[in-house]
Amino acid sequence: MAHIIVLDDISDAGMLVRRILERKGHQVTAFTEEEDALEFVRKTPVDMAILDIKLKKMTGVEVLEELKKERPGIKAIMLTGYPTLETARDALRLGAQEYCVKPINKDELETKVAEVLGE
Repeated sequence: MAHIIVLDDISDAGMLVRRILERKGHQVTAFTEEEDALEFVRKTPVDMAILDIKLKKMTGVEVLEELKKERPGIKAIMLTGYPTLETARDALRLGAQEYCVKPINKDELETKVAEVLGE
């Protein structure tokens, strides 16, 4: 199974994603601070990042850009409560494979994670 990080400025949202994916056998680490997530990825091999687009100090798209510098092969799924064509286009341009709209649908999340990981 995959090692996944979740970055969401609302800790409950990150914990929900973590619980859903841990039940599928993934190792999941959740963060609410961008710097903590970036530091973790610098030190730890990670297969996938699930990133909220609206964060505290950066956007999820900016975090994805930084993650790709550290780990070019990292897979990414973006989360948003405010889907727009522009954010979707930016995320995909920077290498996100998918995005999910909040509130998170358990089945949709599980399906998209499996697809992106090639399971």
